[in-house]
Amino acid sequence: MNVPFRVNNCSIERTLDIVGEKWTFLVLREAFSGVRRFADMQAITGAPRQVLSARLARLVDEGLLRKEPYREPGQRQRDEYRLTEKGRDLYPLLVALMHWGDKYLSGDEGPPVLLTHRDCGAPIELHFRCADGHEVGGPREVTPLPGEGADLRSV
Repeated sequence: MNVPFRVNNCSIERTLDIVGEKWTFLVLREAFSGVRRFADMQAITGAPRQVLSARLARLVDEGLLRKEPYREPGQRQRDEYRLTEKGRDLYPLLVALMHWGDKYLSGDEGPPVLLTHRDCGAPIELHFRCADGHEVGGPREVTPLPGEGADLRSV
């Protein structure tokens, strides 16, 4: 991307500061799949307890997950982790990463998971469009411009 300006407050950098780590994406993957409890997330992801605890705490602090207390009969109260709207808004990003991995990393055996529309069964596709509905084929069809919140510095 060749642009005549650079921003100090890049949204990509700020987003990666929160979610740009393997375990965070795996926690979010499981949350999108309906996994809510610490022990289940740990068993599925294989994350070390301290790492998983730290990632869950960060996602709660950032408002992507919220804690919901629960208690099994005879057990102490624990927390489930549920996606917030802010967290659910990351779903297209995870699907885009999955589709990229399916295309370039799956090998001859094909993708390990297929996402389909619950109502009709058709495969899920991601589309890149402008606000007027035109299909955008890639970065060469995009013009970056400073936004209202741009903190500009000269290149």
